[in-house]
Parts: sequence; C-alpha cells; structure tokens
Amino acid sequence: MSIGETLANERQRAGLSVTQVSLQTRIRETVIRGMESDDFALCGGNFYARGHIRSVSRVIGIDPEPLVAEFDATHGGAPQPVSAISAFEPEQPVREFRERRPPNWSAAMALALALVVVYAVVQVVGQDGERRTAKPVAGTPAASPSASPSSAPTKQSDPVAAAPRTEVDVRATANRTVWLRVRDGEGEALFTGIMRKGDQKRWTADEEIDLVIGVGGGVDLTVNGKDLGAPGQGGGVQRLSFDRDDPEAA
Repeated sequence: MSIGETLANERQRAGLSVTQVSLQTRIRETVIRGMESDDFALCGGNFYARGHIRSVSRVIGIDPEPLVAEFDATHGGAPQPVSAISAFEPEQPVREFRERRPPNWSAAMALALALVVVYAVVQVVGQDGERRTAKPVAGTPAASPSASPSSAPTKQSDPVAAAPRTEVDVRATANRTVWLRVRDGEGEALFTGIMRKGDQKRWTADEEIDLVIGVGGGVDLTVNGKDLGAPGQGGGVQRLSFDRDDPEAA
C-alpha cells in the first residue's frame, strides 16, 4: 500500500474520522484528505510533509518512521546533514572591517592657530602701512596741535535767527487731562476741547494767540521756540496771550 492508503486504512481501523484527526493534530482536513490520496502538495513542502506524516501516524497509533522513509525514497531522499562550517559560512565574503578613526583634533587646532597668527601679522603690517602713509611730507607745515576749529556762530550773529518773526508759534504738551481753548488775534477758534496726558498740539497765527487752560500747569508750552514749562502751576483757570515778538527765541 502507498503512504496515503496506509494512513487512511489505519485511521479507519482506529475508529477516527478525518475531523477528529484534524482536531488532534491541528492539521486542516483538506490537507489530511490530500495526504490519504498521496497528494502532499498542500503540505507546503517536503519538510512539512514529513512532520504531518509523523503527527497523523502518532494519532492513529502506528510507527511513522517507515512511512517517512518511504516518502523520502519517492520524493528525492532525506535532507543531507549540513556541517557547522557551511551552515555559518556566509555566501559572500565579508569585507574587511576597518576601524573608524576619530578626527584629528590636534591637527585641526594647529591649523586654526596658524590662521590666527597669519591674521594678526596681516593686521599689524596693515596698521604700520597706514601710519607710514599718514606721515606728513617734508616741507609741508604741520597743523598746530593747539589750533581749534572756529567756534560756531552764535544765534545772535545768525542772520536767520536775527530776522524778525512773521508769525507766532505755540506748542502744547499735556501733562495731565485738561480742557483747552485756543484762538488767534482776530478771535477765530483754533482749538477747543480736551487734551489727555501725552497729547501734543501746535498752532500758528500771524499776530497773536490766546489760550484758556482749564487748570493752570496742565500743559507744557513752547512759544516761538522757547520752553516756558507749565505756566500757572497748581492754579485754577489760566489765561495766556502770546504774540510773534514775545517771548523771543532763546
């Protein structure tokens, strides 16, 4: 009898069904039926086929070795033993391992130091060349060290400063929240309202500017370029009047 016929007959003699053998061996029923028909393709290869033959033989109560020997004889023989040398020898030669050398920090530091020295020499030579270039030519009178640049003309000698003003200029900076009314010499309103701390205003008129400040000292004034501070510091309502000639610019 063939291997498959032997497995089938012995299973039936043991009173086991294919399902029972499958449950005990955990081999699928389709694989067991194929083995009993001498079709071992579903086993997944000769190695697994030998294992399935042994598992089924033990369950049905027969010696599996004669059947395994017959399977090897009809399917190319048993696998040849492999030597330890061939098992662990790589198929391709391993490239020689070369130890990675750490970077040569000494050489790098020496190179950096050399660059610093070269830079310092270049700076010294360049400065020496500048000194030589700045040396006065013989026969040229050197500038007297005690000579000083002529002083800038004062505002009194400046023809622009000395020229008469053509308008009155008032600038106000609120140092607190304050009500303010500003009119020119003809009574035309230039500003009426509230200035909050930090607000800045500027007005100009041909002849005169009149101010009414809700709280004296509430604004800092600059009239015709002169800082007057905060007139009426701590007082009540402050009334001020300025023309183009009063006060004169400092």
